Amino acid sequence: MKTASRFTLLFSALFFIFAMVEMTWLHALQPLENRLSDFFVRQHAQTLAPDPNIVIINVDDASLEKMENVAGNWPWPRSVFAEMITAIDKQHPKAIVFDKLFVERDVYRPESDALFNQALEGNKNIYFPLVRQPATQDKAGAALAQVAGQLGILRTDHANPDAHAALMPPMAIDPKYWRVGTVNFLNDADGVGRRYDVYTDAYGWLIPSLPARLATDLGYFVPRQADIILAWRGGNKPYRRISFGDLYEDQERQNPQRDPAELRDKIVIIGADASAMHDIRVTPIDSLFPGLDILATAIDNLKNQRWMHALPTWLSPVFFLILLSLLCTLFYRHVQALKIGVTLLLLTLMSLAASYLALQYLILLHLLTALLLAWVYYFAFALREYLQERNSRQQTVQMFSRFVNPHVVKELMASGGLSRSGESREISVLFSDIRDFTKLAEKRTPQEIVILLNRYFSLQVEVIFRHGGSLDKFIGDCIMAFWGAPLDDPEHARHATEAALEMVEVLHKFKQEIGAQGDEFDVGIGIHSGAAVVGFMGSEQKSEYTAIGDTVNLASRVEGLTKGVSRILVSRETMLLCKESLDFASFGSYKVKGREQEVELFAPKRREK
Repeated sequence: MKTASRFTLLFSALFFIFAMVEMTWLHALQPLENRLSDFFVRQHAQTLAPDPNIVIINVDDASLEKMENVAGNWPWPRSVFAEMITAIDKQHPKAIVFDKLFVERDVYRPESDALFNQALEGNKNIYFPLVRQPATQDKAGAALAQVAGQLGILRTDHANPDAHAALMPPMAIDPKYWRVGTVNFLNDADGVGRRYDVYTDAYGWLIPSLPARLATDLGYFVPRQADIILAWRGGNKPYRRISFGDLYEDQERQNPQRDPAELRDKIVIIGADASAMHDIRVTPIDSLFPGLDILATAIDNLKNQRWMHALPTWLSPVFFLILLSLLCTLFYRHVQALKIGVTLLLLTLMSLAASYLALQYLILLHLLTALLLAWVYYFAFALREYLQERNSRQQTVQMFSRFVNPHVVKELMASGGLSRSGESREISVLFSDIRDFTKLAEKRTPQEIVILLNRYFSLQVEVIFRHGGSLDKFIGDCIMAFWGAPLDDPEHARHATEAALEMVEVLHKFKQEIGAQGDEFDVGIGIHSGAAVVGFMGSEQKSEYTAIGDTVNLASRVEGLTKGVSRILVSRETMLLCKESLDFASFGSYKVKGREQEVELFAPKRREK
């Protein structure tokens, strides 16, 4: 009995040391802690309504389509935004905040920039993003002492008077209209964003975020700290949205139909979350959360003085020490393991309930790690008690109670022999996009769309693989694939083009398979060949084997030109690489964004035997 008691005390002491190592250094349980906390935050947010005085003017997919005849393709001339500012300003909003960069002047349409600046004249409530570039470029940046007043940068007592910082202000805007701030949403180590910048400390100079600059100007209290933990309200896209195209169309009417005071005293955020913009982030609310709503949430938090507060880090170890002392006492007194388990279960439920209720007071109470460690401790003793009753299995149980490294499987999956660094290769890149997908989706339920896309993607991926291609990714309703990597393929252009031809054949069969639904289902396929960087890219938390570079960009642009021209278009570079095997029809040359020279495009067809 004395031996058992000594073992209890010794094991408890050793387990406490192990727990302190986990809670202060290893943090192996932190992902579980974060997931539970995010779940509570998500459930609590559903019960809260966002600030109704924060409104988003959204450049959505419908706006891009509606404005195409007026403003052309995105990005639009800034004169379009000038007209919008003028229209909104008539309603006397509290502020207008752009979630859109204006770092470069429009050298092709300088008159558009001039009109935009004219619209800003006399307005003191319009705000723009400021880009803080990497600190490694600071030496070549602006002297903070000279630009602090112009950019709203605060000087602290320990500010370096000779400090420089690499900043990108909105150069398309006249400096007298600069009311700027950074727009940095901060990811935690697990890749989930929970924090937003308040002030960025650059050598003792505090660069305000856009929400902080706005809140300060509007007279709200802004804490002098690096960031805040965002307090979310509502679900995905919680803030009221007005389609940019709808508002623009209404203001052009002789007799507008919208409420002429719908934006009075509102904080109006102008930005874009059209599917092509890919402005989405991982948050506790959703893994595809719009960047516009993140900015709105940060402004909401500062405006209403309601951001989350994390309790001191020592609280969790102290809570675990209390649990450990209780369990050690009960085991030391040989209380039945089942009774101890029931007691610990009740404490667990009460603690989790307290964590959820604390959110009402904007407090993040992280207790899961301490509870899990307490359960590990409990099961260790419960297992020992069980093993003592069945002495014959003692060796087997000891073997299976050894610690197993959770990274073994990941390492096995990652050891496929692919280069971990990027390398330049000659490849052919294919983009295949469903045309007018927005219209197609509007007429069907989400479940029907998912079933339709999954079936279509499965058929097309089979074609890509059959022709030796590598599936890069799905981008919404778009497929990206490439040939020539990771394995060398001297005939990558021919294989990519033949795959495109078969994809069209499969498309016809698919349309017949789905019957009447196939009448509106069509695709465009673009291919370009050239040099690209291929390899594993991403963060330490997540990486993927992909291709980047001008070749990829041009292939995407070629696909975008297929509408109304041909289902398949390839660049001249691709055509030249496989002209011996296939026939091509020329479709002329087109101006492509990002290139001074026009791109000559061709439609492939199989050579008649």
